[in-house]
Amino acid sequence: MSHPFDPNKIQFYLTVPAPCPYLPNLMERKVFTQLDPIDGPILNNHFTQLGFRRSQNVIYRPACENCNSCESLRIRVTDFITRKSFRRVNSINADIRVSIMPSVATYEQFELLQQYLIARHNGGGMSDMDFSRYQMMVEECASETDVIEFRDTDNNLLGVTLIDNLFDGYSMVYSFFDTRLSSRSLGTFMILNQINRCKNDGLPYLYLGYWVKGSKKMQYKSRFQPHELLSKNGWHEGET
Repeated sequence: MSHPFDPNKIQFYLTVPAPCPYLPNLMERKVFTQLDPIDGPILNNHFTQLGFRRSQNVIYRPACENCNSCESLRIRVTDFITRKSFRRVNSINADIRVSIMPSVATYEQFELLQQYLIARHNGGGMSDMDFSRYQMMVEECASETDVIEFRDTDNNLLGVTLIDNLFDGYSMVYSFFDTRLSSRSLGTFMILNQINRCKNDGLPYLYLGYWVKGSKKMQYKSRFQPHELLSKNGWHEGET
């Protein structure tokens, strides 16, 4: 079956070097290309399997000159091990209602995002985001994307995650949550919820983006076992 796009017409670009956000004293570069509304969904599928990551209508992957520490990570959901700590997180959050929403931005979501960014990423690249930019992030994406909302019994919005629908799984593009509710471990719960969703939908993988060995920011991803990492030799079993 022929692809609805011509791979020879895809143009890639390279970013200028910038300080690495994950490892100290290193510089990062990225290779990227634009996704258009027609070819975007199928390109997003193929490039995600090749280690790319989507941000709005751009799909990219690291192209650093002196480092290859960034590896794409996906959870093999069929064999996923629900440890005691994960069962406890699921139990604490048993009251949460999860809804799959259309990719439409709301001010309620944006207010939660602002609280999350101030608490977790103050001064980061997204800290000055206004509602119009958030709207672009949610709505202007050339991919098959859902917004997943997590609410308590009083209908308070506790968390949101943007999910790309892929041929072989779901990709968690971006997630944010109420950081004041630390006892709920909402970040972990949102991943566990999407692992269960993959299982229910018969999809083998949940893509979590990049894992960087030695980066504290990325260490939480290795807790989800078994997972696979993508190196130059293809997908392989991750560290335990």
